Amino acid sequence: MRNFKNFLLGLAGTISLLSCQSQESNEQSAQQAKPKSKPNVLVIFTDDQGTFDINAFGSEDLETPNLNRIAREGTRFTQFYAAAPVCSPSRASLLTGKFNFHARLFGNVAPPHADPEFKSGLPTEEITMAEVFKEGGYNTALIGKWHLGHSPEKLPNGQGFDYFFGHQRGCIDNFSHFFFWDGPNMHDLYRDEEEVYYQGEFFGDLMVDEVKKFTTPEKEDPFFIYWAINMPHYPYQGKKKWLDHYKDTPSPRKEYAAFISTFDEMIGEVLDHLEATGQLDNTIIVYQSDHGHSTEERAFFGGGNNGPFHGAKFCMLEGGIRVPAMIRYPKAVPANELRNQMANSIDWLPTLAELTNTEIPNIGEIDGKSLMPIIKDKNAPSQHDVLHWATGDPESTTNSWAVRKGDWKLHGNPWDSEKELEFGEDDKLYLVNMATDSTETTNLAKQHPDKLQELLKIHKDWNQQMIELKNQ
Repeated sequence: MRNFKNFLLGLAGTISLLSCQSQESNEQSAQQAKPKSKPNVLVIFTDDQGTFDINAFGSEDLETPNLNRIAREGTRFTQFYAAAPVCSPSRASLLTGKFNFHARLFGNVAPPHADPEFKSGLPTEEITMAEVFKEGGYNTALIGKWHLGHSPEKLPNGQGFDYFFGHQRGCIDNFSHFFFWDGPNMHDLYRDEEEVYYQGEFFGDLMVDEVKKFTTPEKEDPFFIYWAINMPHYPYQGKKKWLDHYKDTPSPRKEYAAFISTFDEMIGEVLDHLEATGQLDNTIIVYQSDHGHSTEERAFFGGGNNGPFHGAKFCMLEGGIRVPAMIRYPKAVPANELRNQMANSIDWLPTLAELTNTEIPNIGEIDGKSLMPIIKDKNAPSQHDVLHWATGDPESTTNSWAVRKGDWKLHGNPWDSEKELEFGEDDKLYLVNMATDSTETTNLAKQHPDKLQELLKIHKDWNQQMIELKNQ
């Protein structure tokens, strides 16, 4: 068993890697950005990326120089959690600053043919990050994956985004842009609500072009972009350059790694563009994966790296919810620093609002806390006493859930999507101490019954509130 604190020592070598000088910027363009009253905001949200799948987070077999740059020039988090271990609920939490149950998004949104009445999706009553920044004077855009509803009021333009380019459903083939799941076959590429066709063109390149167009420096208002990169979610379609680079790497790590390096290069193009147009240091950049890597058949049953942890996408073990996360903004965020405090994707909304002096109209209702106290002070306590995770119907007694308070984490009905840990009848309530067992290999429920009852009550009280909210 490897203690997480001890594991961090293994990252010490990456500190020296990241301390090197940043690459020289591209030649400055003739037209530079005009000074703006507020900083720009770029939120990069990747899809199905493993806990340690960046050099700056411990990977030794990947090429991620541009992600390393963000880490080197910003602050990264070692105990950062996705709000949910699956796509739609995780995205709902990021955009609302609420736990997904609180935002009334209980599971993945069904495609239109399976939900003809459009009942699923993020409720329109929820206030999104885009709506907050739009009200604050920002031009707002979503480039990439939506997966939060399909009726007009639940599509991006109905949820605060001035502009949308990407796919509405959960995953697409990156060249045909068809929904990559099941029939009937559906083309899924839109500009706002208009279907557009770019057959044969790589979706990653299309996204980069769209980000560049939306960030032209002559615009007077600041921009807010939610760049929801649909990678390394299957189908694994990394560029040939990177498939050749990893040709000696065993499959499926080879295909997965090529996809990681492909979108790292995409991010590098955008960083270079922002730097060349004089906008980079006036742009707050947030980076995070939506949850752990996939072990599904379409993902060749794996490819991602969760380090010493167990679990992956869909489950509440650390490999399913602990994700790479970092923020870069030289004017307020220290460079090349680690933060080990517990944090969550629900925290980005209040953090960005504080940094941009933007008002959140429902601030008393959100669950997120600004990360600025711990960003400014590495010794400050976590802003959260308790974190919750749950998917599925809150009235069900068989769905998995988890709650963490301090070093203690309690699982209800746990399972391991990597199929490494086995759970028996005595493990339906599974208690771990993260300070001594971050790999979650030992159930301490019998040794610490008082702690189990304390966390169980916290979960039950919270879950009852979510049931009442659901049934309103």
